Amino acid sequence: MSIKESILSAESLHIGFYHQKKPVKLLASESNLHLHSGNFTCLLGPNGSGKSTLIRTLAGLQKSIEGQVLLQQQPIENISLKKKAFLLSMVLTEQPATANLSVQDLVAMGRYPYTGLMGRLSKEDMKKTEAAILHTQLEYLRNKKIWQLSDGERQKAMVARALAQDTPLIMLDEPTAHLDLNNRVELMYLLKDLSHRLNKAVLLSTHDLDIALQCADVFWLMQPCEKILSGTPEDLVLQGEFEKTFRGNRYKFEKSTGTFKVLEEGGKKVSLEGEGIAYFWTKHALERNGFLISDAREKYHICIKSNHLGNTAWKLETDHRETAEKPSIEALLRDLK
Repeated sequence: MSIKESILSAESLHIGFYHQKKPVKLLASESNLHLHSGNFTCLLGPNGSGKSTLIRTLAGLQKSIEGQVLLQQQPIENISLKKKAFLLSMVLTEQPATANLSVQDLVAMGRYPYTGLMGRLSKEDMKKTEAAILHTQLEYLRNKKIWQLSDGERQKAMVARALAQDTPLIMLDEPTAHLDLNNRVELMYLLKDLSHRLNKAVLLSTHDLDIALQCADVFWLMQPCEKILSGTPEDLVLQGEFEKTFRGNRYKFEKSTGTFKVLEEGGKKVSLEGEGIAYFWTKHALERNGFLISDAREKYHICIKSNHLGNTAWKLETDHRETAEKPSIEALLRDLK
């Protein structure tokens, strides 16, 4: 495998807030980060950890407290706005103030750095605009006004505008924040596909931990005032860094399933016997209702049985006395309660 090109790097980076030109709050320290072409990187961290501040700092919109950000080997503060527009495009959480534009016109705005003083679109600009619309599958919406779009469609249009700008790096700050599950999944996988297919470096901040686990090439994990961790998602999970970043009093991250589990105190212990999908969802239902699954055989023991027709039944044993088979998890829970 060839080594991917580093588009942006941060060396010994400290980020935070300033007041009257003096740093007053440190959000992350001593971080060394890299964004590579063809990689989809997800920035994750609890609220207040500094994700938006990091993106603004990397984009040169906010000054770092210490350290240096290099965009294609050049200090970002030395790059003019015009030149930066050829290297970096951004999609922010704010809604576009151009609601009366058509999708076609909004996407074409990504070509403005290339149009010169007259602002006229060349054949090449129109070609890039059309390519961005096709890449994001917005052909059927090209003549719709922005105000007529759903939240998911609007975000795809903003991604298309960034694509039309044709930069090697795209940064997105919480683009899925106001979307439903279907649109969150669709947008995340679209960005992954675009980064791989078009060889773009894509950085996205998100709270969609479960989706990010399934599609990101690289994780950046942030905790307040600590070093930002970078690595392959699976490595960070195995090293315990993921559950350390997202730990709480009422929930924990389970390495074995890649999901978050709500912790119930003082729950009734049950033992569970079975396999396959029925076992997984029975365990899920029991834990959701506050029961604790034990490896030892408990007073309350549940046996999942499937016959040759594929029908499933649940048998509850209490003190080694069997009850009638239950036809559903709902019936099982009713007896247990």
